[in-house]
Amino acid sequence: MNAMPPPRRVLMVAYHFPPLQGGSGVLRTQSFARYLPEAGWQPLVLTASARAHVHINQQDPGDGALTVRRSAALDAARHLSLRGRYPACLALPDRWSSWWLSAVPAGLAMIRRYRPDAIWSTYPIATAHLIGLTLHKLTGLPWIADQRDPMLDDSDPQAPYPANVRLHRLHGWIEQRIAARSAAIVCTTPGAIAAHRRRLAQVEAGRFCLIENGYDDAGFGHAAAPQGHRSRFLLLHSGVIYPSERDPQALFAALGRLRQGGVLAAHNFQLLLRATGHDDWLSGLLAKYGIADLVTLAPLLPHQQALREMQSADGLLLLQAANCNDQIPAKLYEYLRCRRPVLALTDLAGDSAAKLRLCGIDTIGQLASTSDCARALLRFLELARQGRAPLASQGAIALQSRQARSHALAELLDQVTYRSPS
Repeated sequence: MNAMPPPRRVLMVAYHFPPLQGGSGVLRTQSFARYLPEAGWQPLVLTASARAHVHINQQDPGDGALTVRRSAALDAARHLSLRGRYPACLALPDRWSSWWLSAVPAGLAMIRRYRPDAIWSTYPIATAHLIGLTLHKLTGLPWIADQRDPMLDDSDPQAPYPANVRLHRLHGWIEQRIAARSAAIVCTTPGAIAAHRRRLAQVEAGRFCLIENGYDDAGFGHAAAPQGHRSRFLLLHSGVIYPSERDPQALFAALGRLRQGGVLAAHNFQLLLRATGHDDWLSGLLAKYGIADLVTLAPLLPHQQALREMQSADGLLLLQAANCNDQIPAKLYEYLRCRRPVLALTDLAGDSAAKLRLCGIDTIGQLASTSDCARALLRFLELARQGRAPLASQGAIALQSRQARSHALAELLDQVTYRSPS
């Protein structure tokens, strides 16, 4: 009788992992780790110690039946600063660069013990890629770089990303190492792949792979049903509002105009901004535009509670500026799964608008235009109140699940290790 083949294993290097609370990166890695075994791959997770994180979810350690190793990491801004200041070199390529010192030996120990077939590391904590690169060079294991979004953006010479010259140079070096050494480069949007291909012309097209973000059906198990019609329309934005990438000032100006015109008032409309990450800045803007009675700032919720809130809202708001046309907010996929009306204020030429249109949603306005924000909001409110706002079909929603994304990653792992599924 033939012996069973040994299980295929992948070492996953990820800073974003429970008990860290919040952020789409946590959900991406955690879901891959949850669903990869269905496709024949056993995950081994190498992550940072809990001390590295500011926000901890003690109820979700993220272990379960997984093999997880947490190695020491310090946050330069909190652990290595004096009166709020610290040498810039301690934050290259990010504030958790110290993680490399413990993670490399920890990763080597895991490789010796568990004999994984491949290494996977994920951005936007660039130190994770440095760890993955080092382990790849020391062991020869094939390495997949989960870039998600580009590390560099030089599309606007007046505003390159990152703006810091030393950090920009180092990110460029890491990107070139990824191009030279990785077996595959994974991005989350078509625009991100196109941006990489423009800069990394030496990389053959077949090494780029699209694995989008998605929603995890497991998180919706206990979500509340919609509350039905309420006199005060509740429009919810759940998640960080970046001052540049999701600047809401045109929307706030539109709300101010509609309030002055008597169209919107505190008794018939509320915009709830949940876990913005920039409440102080936004509070000033609410006062500036005279809309503090229309807009509520609310603190971070545990993820399942946030999902329940999304499903009970009258409408869900998506913000994405034109300088992020190559990105799709991870919350978009959860919004689709919630099957609540979505108002997207973005750029019509961006990947976010394209994804929504592909799913049959056309309630979209230009975030950069006050007049178009007002037009899109009024049309959206009319459709949503009449129950005619477009929703994604169940078939379109099913294609966006993190379970499906995990099977796509398993197929990629099969390809780079030249092994077929058992």
